[in-house]
Amino acid sequence: MEVLAYLIPISLFLGGVGLMAFVYTVRSNQYDDPEGDARRILSDEWDDKPKP
Repeated sequence: MEVLAYLIPISLFLGGVGLMAFVYTVRSNQYDDPEGDARRILSDEWDDKPKP
């Protein structure tokens, strides 16, 4: 049970680091792709059979 005294704060710290990394990536617009999938799905340029 003494191990939990170490593991709980460590896990909370690592979870906080992960959350901060996610918030940073969202704020720096790394997930924005306004010209991406919406136009790509309608394009005939991309097909299932690649050109040789």
